[in-house]
Amino acid sequence: MLEMTKGANVSLASLSDDADAVTVGLTWTSDDGNGDADVSVLLLAPDGRVRSDADFLFYNNPSAHDGSVQVLGTTPTIDGSEDRVSLDLSAIAPGVSYVVVAASRYEGGRFGELDDLRLTVTDAGGERLLGYTLVGAADESAIVFGEFYRRGAEWKFRAVGQGYDTGLAGLATDFGIDVDDEQPDGGVAEDEPADSERTDGEPGDGPTTAAGLSVTIPAPAPTPISAAAAAAVPVPVPDTVPASVPEQPLPRRPRTARKKITLPKAEKKSLAENDSWHRASLFPVSSLKSDREREARATSVLLSVMAQVPEFGRRLTAPFGAPAGRMETYVEVVLPNGEAPRRPDGVIRVERAGKLWTALLESKTNGAAVQPRQVQEYVDIATRRGYEAVITLSNDVALDGTSVVDVKIDGRRKHKVALWHLSWAEVAHQARMLIHHEGVSSASHAWLLQELLFYLSHDNSGCHGFQNMGPAWVPVRNGIDDETLSHGDPRALDVVESWERLVRQVCLRLGGELGQKVLPVQRGATRRDPVARRTALADQLCERGRLFAELRIEGTQGVLALTADLRTARLRTSLDVPAPEQGYPLTWAKRLTRQLAEAPADLHIETLLADAANGPRGTLERLRPEPGDMLPKDDVRITGFRLSLFKGMGGTRGNAESGFIRSVDQAVDRFCTTVVAPLDRSRTARGSAPRQQQPSALR
Repeated sequence: MLEMTKGANVSLASLSDDADAVTVGLTWTSDDGNGDADVSVLLLAPDGRVRSDADFLFYNNPSAHDGSVQVLGTTPTIDGSEDRVSLDLSAIAPGVSYVVVAASRYEGGRFGELDDLRLTVTDAGGERLLGYTLVGAADESAIVFGEFYRRGAEWKFRAVGQGYDTGLAGLATDFGIDVDDEQPDGGVAEDEPADSERTDGEPGDGPTTAAGLSVTIPAPAPTPISAAAAAAVPVPVPDTVPASVPEQPLPRRPRTARKKITLPKAEKKSLAENDSWHRASLFPVSSLKSDREREARATSVLLSVMAQVPEFGRRLTAPFGAPAGRMETYVEVVLPNGEAPRRPDGVIRVERAGKLWTALLESKTNGAAVQPRQVQEYVDIATRRGYEAVITLSNDVALDGTSVVDVKIDGRRKHKVALWHLSWAEVAHQARMLIHHEGVSSASHAWLLQELLFYLSHDNSGCHGFQNMGPAWVPVRNGIDDETLSHGDPRALDVVESWERLVRQVCLRLGGELGQKVLPVQRGATRRDPVARRTALADQLCERGRLFAELRIEGTQGVLALTADLRTARLRTSLDVPAPEQGYPLTWAKRLTRQLAEAPADLHIETLLADAANGPRGTLERLRPEPGDMLPKDDVRITGFRLSLFKGMGGTRGNAESGFIRSVDQAVDRFCTTVVAPLDRSRTARGSAPRQQQPSALR
């Protein structure tokens, strides 16, 4: 991998023969686990400005209309997590000369508060081509990491490292985008436009600066349709065209303040006489009797929906290096392999500008594991036939974004095959994001995704995600109970790895329901060393009998902590709410009890003190009539309040009603619904501040 410095440039063709479609990854770390940023992409004309506001790709507009650019969100990696952008450079419109990759902070954050700012570029085969580490960040709230630019018929990359102190709105305005950040309730815009100037450029490469000018607003795109609207009524086709069509209002300018998601309305009351009547579905599932039938049905259902719903198919395949183009999917394909032809579960083929991208799919359902020998055969076949990828699909969740099996890839061959893994939990997550939060372009597409989710969630589908803590779970629990589990026991490390898979799946499910990024938080010196991190967690499990994880829910104050105490068989979910900088402690306590009016009576509240001593604590039921009991007797400064709920922990290793995995899901759901959501609603009701300066929930 080529390491670059600020201002350096390189031809992508000199690094790889497979660089038409690349994935850009941006990473950063923070000591407290709260540091995050948003990735954005700008498509610029030769004059260094966008052609229209549609050329600004970010969280409110994550995909280019032609699929050439897609902001993919955050993916776990061996170093923690990575925000990724998929670029199909062969599909970039001819009028685009520059593709700028940037990131911006929010809630008043600055890049100087983050560590290890880094950009990497990976080709379609999964090989990292280049890396660029930014140093010296300080008060910048937005940074241009780098840019891709045309030179004749080839694409080059330049490491830029240019900072802005005016946030995403200022960066966008500098490239010619007319930003509309007026709040719906009359609030203050996120950032004021600023006339920043880019000074980094390669001599002779043309202009790389842009004035903050308004641009022509593009024609409105098709209105996304929610799943509820699609399921409620059919879409009629008019027999005649109306004599006159009302003039369409101009679309709003891009908003860098996050758009509010409107969830689909509740379904209409069923016409069934009783609950025993089962709704007719496009993909029947109740008749499946064997794992082989489940595997074949699930694969066919998924591949057919991917081909018919371009947004969904592109969302799943873009991280694997697939170009933006026409997709076709196949099942029951027989491929020559000497005297023993092989039949992969599926084949995905994407065509773009006469070029084909092909991936073989090996899928599993229920608890079936992906077999390394079988995958190795598919990798060898793909290599000989010039295919680009092999994808494994199962209920297992890959750690660190890697594959779930190890295979040998012949590095001597010019053509390399990438091996990727996809979990059924990720499939369901992407479908939920599209139909519940981001929308799709037609009612039929929304209905297909809804039918897919109905199939995946059925008890008989076998596609329920990670559902088994593994064979080491029971021996480790028994060893904790009788105090025979010792440091260095490899079974403890197996349990820790299963725990991380479960936490990752919880993040996917919760993120799909909320429409926000939900990520595991890694702290301390071991955050970039997964082996050291898991070893430390395994030692903690042996010593204290506890598993611990933290989740960061975007837009929510604080970090949700999750602790599984195997000695007491209890789960604890907690959230630290910081104290306001102004006001009186008694006022904070009273306001907190009002905000938690509908929270469970058994919610534990602990007052956090500046001297790290234990503060007053009690249940919400006891503190409601006397909020003053939360205050310390002396004048020690209050730093915040810790809110906790406890739940009995399931004992079995699986996903049954009494299982550990089910109890973790229930504990997180209950805490988010009854504690986190009311705090967020109360903050919104008082008038939420701009994104870069969110107030304390108690203010």
